[in-house]
Amino acid sequence: MPKRGKKYQEARKLVDNTKLYDVKDAVELVKKTAVAKFDETVEAHIKLGVDSRHADQQVRGAIVLPHGTGKTSKILVFAKGEKATEATNAGADYVGAEDMVTKIQSENWFDFDVVVATPDMMGVVGRLGRVLGPKGLMPNPKSGTVTFDVERAVKEIKAGKVEYRLDKTNIIHVPIGKASFEDDKLTENFKTLLEAIVKAKPAAAKGQYLRSVTVTSTMGPGIKVNPAKITE
Repeated sequence: MPKRGKKYQEARKLVDNTKLYDVKDAVELVKKTAVAKFDETVEAHIKLGVDSRHADQQVRGAIVLPHGTGKTSKILVFAKGEKATEATNAGADYVGAEDMVTKIQSENWFDFDVVVATPDMMGVVGRLGRVLGPKGLMPNPKSGTVTFDVERAVKEIKAGKVEYRLDKTNIIHVPIGKASFEDDKLTENFKTLLEAIVKAKPAAAKGQYLRSVTVTSTMGPGIKVNPAKITE
């Protein structure tokens, strides 16, 4: 482990590692322990009692956070004709088709955070599977990024839509705002995310579903949240 700075050590003392905090107290504490000179991102890390290797235990979806994430995502839309115009008018940062595939492949260009595609363009986008897949950028119907309603998709992403999905260790990592957000706004974002994940519980999941919930800022210590009190 790399040696942590003095500020981190001081922030660490404020957190009781043996305690499970309720959401409100955890949010207050995560703001207090975000001591970097920049506006830190606040993230939720949720470990689920499922096995992501099984298709019937996948947990994946997207939710519009009521107060956004504090970051405006750059959006690349794969569409043609009317749908391309619709995407541009809705505020997409980049819109194209085969030309965008060439740009990504030849220039190693990744100046975007989210990729949206109309269903008829997925054959084209599929050529980028090897590069978009590992970065978690491949459009997917479950997250609403493969759709003919590109206007709605772009507007929702710009408004603070976040995708949640399991990693290989059955943990979901999602940004829920910035340390500068007011407590109640962070709390509402956090609860909205958790409610969506609880609702997405697979029928095949057995035993305790929410194994552990931690909230942390970019440079701050992890704060454990009591799963039983999350959606109260």
